[in-house]
Amino acid sequence: MELKLVNEQGAQTSVTVSDTLFGREYNEALVHQLVVAYQANARSGNRKQKDREEVHHSTKKPFKQKGTGRARAGMTSSPLWRGGGRIFPNSPDENFSQKVNRKMHRAGMAVILSQLAREGRLVVVDGFTVEAPKTRLVADKMRALGLTSALVITDKVDENLGLAYRNIPNFAVIEPHQADPVSLLHFSNVVMTKAAVSKMEESLA
Repeated sequence: MELKLVNEQGAQTSVTVSDTLFGREYNEALVHQLVVAYQANARSGNRKQKDREEVHHSTKKPFKQKGTGRARAGMTSSPLWRGGGRIFPNSPDENFSQKVNRKMHRAGMAVILSQLAREGRLVVVDGFTVEAPKTRLVADKMRALGLTSALVITDKVDENLGLAYRNIPNFAVIEPHQADPVSLLHFSNVVMTKAAVSKMEESLA
C-alpha cells in the first residue's frame, strides 16, 4: 500500500509501505489487551498496607467483656475497627506484570499503525532534523505540518533534536525501538521518517 510522503518543502508524494504493518484490519480486543498489559507492566508494585500486627495500637482491652451491651472486643487493632489493620493487606512485592507474546505484540502494533493510517493521523516525512538545539526550529516544522500534538518517530535522535523539542507541550521524539502502544494512541498524530518506517517494517512486519 502507499502512504502520503511530505518533504521539507511541504510537497506531497507517496511512499510504498508494507501491507502487513500498515494494512491490517482493526482488532479492538487485541489493542485493549496490549494496552492493559503494557500499563500493568509499568506498575512498580510498591504499595504497602499494614495488618493488625503492624498498626500502632495498644494491646489493652478497650472495655470490659460483659455488661456494656456492645460486641466484645480484644484490642483496637482489630480489622473490624476504624484504624485497625487490614485483613488481607497489599504487600510491596506484588507483581502486576502480564505476559505478552512476541507475535501478539507485533500484531497489536501493526493494528494500531494501520488504524492511524486509515484515520489520516499518520504522516511520513523524508527526515526530521534541526540545525541547532532551538525550540523554535522544531515548532516551525510542526507548524508547517499543521500539527499541534504529535509523536515523532525518527531513525536517530541526535543531540540537537533531543534538546530542541523538550519545551514543546504535547510533543515527543523517540526512535523506532522505543515505540509503544500507549504512546501511539495518546498523541493526536504520529510523524514517522522514511528511515523509521523501514526500521519498523524490519522489526514488526
